Amino acid sequence: MHIREFQNHIKEMYWHKDSRRSPEANFMYLVEEIGELGSAIIKGDRKLIEEELADALAWLVSVANALSVDIEEVALKRYGKSCPKCGENPCRCSIK
Repeated sequence: MHIREFQNHIKEMYWHKDSRRSPEANFMYLVEEIGELGSAIIKGDRKLIEEELADALAWLVSVANALSVDIEEVALKRYGKSCPKCGENPCRCSIK
């Protein structure tokens, strides 16, 4: 499954709920999932990390759906060839 297919899949499952919320409200659910992912990483619980990564991805595409953004298109446009900052692949930016 490609990113666009996953985004459409999530839209089919959840749009009836997500469309009733504002993009900002959907974003708050994404932020909550990112926090839960952080907690799972700190705990070092691999199964929980995988679940929270999946949840965060689902909410990310829900936010994109709420904003009518094709996340595959914009991600490939920005990251499809090289690092958007240094223009190299692999990236040669200094480590942060």
